[in-house]
Amino acid sequence: MVNQVNKGQQGSVYNTPQNKIEQQKTSQSQSTDAGSTANVKAATDSVSLTPQARQMKSLQEKAERSSGFDEQKVAELKKAIAEGKYQIDGEKLAKNIAAFEFDLYG
Repeated sequence: MVNQVNKGQQGSVYNTPQNKIEQQKTSQSQSTDAGSTANVKAATDSVSLTPQARQMKSLQEKAERSSGFDEQKVAELKKAIAEGKYQIDGEKLAKNIAAFEFDLYG
């Protein structure tokens, strides 16, 4: 009965060292074939940027080059404070602080 089940599949059912080597060669050649087709597909891929993406890139580069604050205005304020000419409006400052806290904490 065992002979009838395995009839026609002699040797392929058993994992002999020779069968293992043949299976490894087959799997390697299949993976190599898949890798070569992936390389062909990768070689034909391309990327194009939209005008908005190019604009965002240029804005990002401009922001990286800038110092992040208006140096001239800071210099003017420092000079006005040093000379005693800078006046603070207490009511306006209090309103701005209250508005900021309301926006922040609700």
